[in-house]
Amino acid sequence: MTPENAILTISLFAAFADGSNDDREREQIRRFAESMGETAPELPKLYQDVLFKRVTLDGAVQVLGELGQRQFAYEMAVCVCDADGVQSAAEQRFLADLKTRLGLDGDAEASAFAAQADTLAASAAAAMPAAAAAPSTPAAANVTVNAAELDKTILNYAILNGALELLPQSWASVAIIPLQVKMVWRIGKAYGVELDQGHIKEFLATVGVGLTSQYLEQFGRKLLGGLLGKMAGKTAGKIGRAATGMAFSFATTYALGQVAKRYYAGGRQMSTQLLQESFQGLLGPAKQLQSQYLPQIEQRAQTLDAGQVMNLVRGGGL
Repeated sequence: MTPENAILTISLFAAFADGSNDDREREQIRRFAESMGETAPELPKLYQDVLFKRVTLDGAVQVLGELGQRQFAYEMAVCVCDADGVQSAAEQRFLADLKTRLGLDGDAEASAFAAQADTLAASAAAAMPAAAAAPSTPAAANVTVNAAELDKTILNYAILNGALELLPQSWASVAIIPLQVKMVWRIGKAYGVELDQGHIKEFLATVGVGLTSQYLEQFGRKLLGGLLGKMAGKTAGKIGRAATGMAFSFATTYALGQVAKRYYAGGRQMSTQLLQESFQGLLGPAKQLQSQYLPQIEQRAQTLDAGQVMNLVRGGGL
């Protein structure tokens, strides 16, 4: 097993740590593994091995001989556990055990990273209402929406999330999903629909945008694009563009925003199948758009720092 595959294995263990992934999330993780199969032929098998417990966490840990590799593996596991919000008790136990197995109990850098990622996840959870009453009738017919302004908002979120994916700091990707949730909330609100995190996460899952699987996909592209060598050598710098080739989170965010716009504009009448087909149909054009907007994405990445990202997640303007 290579160090890259060992870290992917540890990340998959983290994805299943709380035991609460529903069938849709597992299916999305499986699709991610298969979609990366051409780049990482062993990944579909690793997914099956972790799911059916044919490999052990210790076996993956033992492959990571360098401190930088072990720190990176821990960072990825933290991010995967934070991807769907504040960690569960099971995820906390998993991360504490992993930290010990990796020999990082006294590592200040690993502890500081975990604290920063956890704070970001907690801020995202606190930034939106935990519960909201769903309106009994479609609200779209009773409101006037500036479609051009809403399209601009969606584009701004897509550029921001593309920029976050290009940042070298691993924790930056933790902000992508909370910002997608916030974007959908703003779209719903524009059409007079008050949403909470539960409704929005259910919407994302129905569309086919997994929380854990989306982060795993971002991380997998970076890792297989050469990120590990740069991290282990402590020469991260501006590695994002070289590692990913392009900010794919732009396309996912843009397509998600456009589907949400159609859904709430139509009074939430789209079926699950139509939602999924619409999202997949929009991904292709969105990927073409990301090529067009890549200079803006890269420029945005150069202006972001930890404080700005935290403010944006908490509720600051784009």
